[in-house]
Amino acid sequence: MLEEAKDSEEIIERVAALDIGKASLVCCVRVPDEARSGRRLQEVGTYSTMTRSILALADHLRCLGVDRVVMEATSDYWKPVFYLLEAAGLETWLVNARDVKHLPGRPKTDRLDAVWLCKVAERQMLRPSFVPPAEIRHVRDLTRYRVDLIAARTAEKQRAEKLLEDAQIKLSVVASDIFGVSGRAMMDALVAGERNPKALAQLARSTLRRKISALEEAFTGHFTRHHAFLLGKMLTRVDQLNSDIAEVDKAIEESMAPFADALARLDDIPGIGITGAHAIIAEIGLDMSRFPTPGHLASWARFAPGVKESAGKKKGRGATGHGNPYLARVLGEAAVVAGRSNTFLGERYRRIARRRGTKRAVVAVGRSILTIIWHLLSDPDSHFIDLGADFYDRRVGTERKKRKHIRELEALGYRVTLEPAA
Repeated sequence: MLEEAKDSEEIIERVAALDIGKASLVCCVRVPDEARSGRRLQEVGTYSTMTRSILALADHLRCLGVDRVVMEATSDYWKPVFYLLEAAGLETWLVNARDVKHLPGRPKTDRLDAVWLCKVAERQMLRPSFVPPAEIRHVRDLTRYRVDLIAARTAEKQRAEKLLEDAQIKLSVVASDIFGVSGRAMMDALVAGERNPKALAQLARSTLRRKISALEEAFTGHFTRHHAFLLGKMLTRVDQLNSDIAEVDKAIEESMAPFADALARLDDIPGIGITGAHAIIAEIGLDMSRFPTPGHLASWARFAPGVKESAGKKKGRGATGHGNPYLARVLGEAAVVAGRSNTFLGERYRRIARRRGTKRAVVAVGRSILTIIWHLLSDPDSHFIDLGADFYDRRVGTERKKRKHIRELEALGYRVTLEPAA
């Protein structure tokens, strides 16, 4: 039986496609031929990626009445072109290069790439990638830079630990964090020239003082002037990175001030702190109309299993694929933290981890968190309500009572029909 298809075969009448490089771009424009009905006119030109050239291109596209401009996500070269054309009032689409691959056997040049992209775009065979508005993009730059700074600081701390091992200083064996208050004081003393293990061990504070004898043994090594020079540089670098991270944190807070209400609601979700809320809003924005349902958001973030079926059989392992790494990092950390809490998300994590392992539990709880986020951001008046760690017990108990009651009624001769839940 023939049914109406849900897809649209409408051709975009006036469309342009850009193949972008570092120094230049190739633009293909396709418009209808006014003289011959059903025919198309095509123009292919090369432009510089300098600002004036892109602005001239924007004027030219407006003169031709172009409805949509499509470009591939090529490194970071697409960004200035996208931003300038967007500011010029053109509908600009960024598409995944994976979706625009050439057919096998076709020659590949910049001009042919632009023409092929334009032909695919005019037939509406592409989906736009999510590009947040300018205010969210600015916050995203800050939050991503913060992640990079933390990674650089972690790397520097690891270098310092390796240097101490090279000098046979076993501080990391005794102290869980060598960059804590006690560990930092001891390393500063080493750089300043102190070599006496007893004197160094006496710098321990708080609970670490219970390990004075172990610290004296740990500081018995071969720490030289060479090690002191390198350790001093590393500690200075760590201090500078700490200062930079604090400044970036301040800039993020200032940029996030207009979104204080959304931040407060996301902060209520177990596992998500204010820093995680910053990163989430920076990655997905506040406008959930871009994602019609929570499932669309989970699919975009790659927190949904992939579907691969052939000959009626499901293939593959249902892997989610690679999505936004910055968002995945935050959701993964939130899932693990929530797994330690006495909440619905914590119980969900533990139930899945027992049966299917922690990795699948992280993905499942991450998806649940994304679903909560979608609802909170879609409705400004909504607030997070925890279902409770005993949710599964209560639900299972209710279902068992319902089934038992149905069996009792059927034994008495009654016919029971359950209505679907609203």
